[in-house]
Amino acid sequence: MSLHVHLVPSLAGLAVGSPVTVDGAEAHHAVAVRRLSVGEPVVLTDGAGAWATCEVTGTGKQRLDVVIRELTAVARPEPGLVVVQALPKGERGELAVELLTEVGVARIVPWAASRSVSVWRGERAEKSLARWRSTAREAAKQARRAWFPDVAPLASTAEVAALLGEAPLALVLHEEAAEPLPVEALDGTVVVVGPEGGLAPDELAAFTDAGARTVRLGSEVLRTSTAGVAAVSALLSRTPRWR
Repeated sequence: MSLHVHLVPSLAGLAVGSPVTVDGAEAHHAVAVRRLSVGEPVVLTDGAGAWATCEVTGTGKQRLDVVIRELTAVARPEPGLVVVQALPKGERGELAVELLTEVGVARIVPWAASRSVSVWRGERAEKSLARWRSTAREAAKQARRAWFPDVAPLASTAEVAALLGEAPLALVLHEEAAEPLPVEALDGTVVVVGPEGGLAPDELAAFTDAGARTVRLGSEVLRTSTAGVAAVSALLSRTPRWR
């Protein structure tokens, strides 16, 4: 049976036998929802490569005390892939983030495409970004990831173009492209997923001028919330990470 995974701010400087106290929402979930009790095993991670198998030594209303029994430093998975996700409508944004996290994306960049139905502004932007980050965090725990994905602030088209210009390999998913996905993904590869209404001509021009290649996934046209995970899965299936 897989052990429950909980996120802590840091495990730096700790060793086998070190006590750790988990508090706040993580502790509440462990004690009140999962009903962990003294003597049970649990996994803690800081989302930055540290993975600790622990034993529960005490519980409280919003407190979980454990002692580390095993501590592992997990290397960052390579190649790490970045997905620029145009804002989907409704809850499809959280679905995209959840799926991308589960398949192992290193970074997710929300993008305000000109044809995106959803618009992030002001307080709504802050709340929406917080939901994406919360979704990524929970999906990473469920997927038992030692390295959690970074969910960047909302990017403009110009900022996405700059990101593509710095990437070792930049790919833009486009249904009219003639080129298929490449055989090999490099560490730092960036994949751009457009909105429901498709990429605007000026956006496509900005991205190709920055050095991006337009590629297609096949004859089928996928939703913006699932195209990214399909592309990433295809790329990772050709790397040692999925062998």
